[in-house]
Amino acid sequence: MPATILVINGPNLNNLGKRDVSMYGTTTLAEIQDNISAKAAELGVEVKFFQSNHEGSIVDFIQESSSGAGGVIINAGALTQVGYSILDALLDAGLPFIEVHLSNIHARERFRQRSVFASKAIGQMAGFGPAGYIYALDHISSVAKS
Repeated sequence: MPATILVINGPNLNNLGKRDVSMYGTTTLAEIQDNISAKAAELGVEVKFFQSNHEGSIVDFIQESSSGAGGVIINAGALTQVGYSILDALLDAGLPFIEVHLSNIHARERFRQRSVFASKAIGQMAGFGPAGYIYALDHISSVAKS
């Protein structure tokens, strides 16, 4: 059975394509997910998508879905700096995870430069736009627990 990779998106990412296009571009979350699905098929892995504007819902998803998963790709959005409960759920799941950001958070406002996930993630993709998800999938599929 192929590994399943959880792809989690946090607050406001449901508005991609119309949200500050100068920063995030015109690609929608649905288009990003289509591209991820195509790459997953090429790599022989399965993906399970989840997006929520609510931290607790993300925690619930991780807790409910991690037992059948091999890894996680997460763009926590604005919860990047404060999502300790999400971090705890990821650590409890014991799965490798990669943090993704469409923009380069390290070149933005100071408050956006800090991530509660960075020190525990196996990697971070920041500033590569939607391609960051594909790069993350390519890597996590090679280290995912099957």
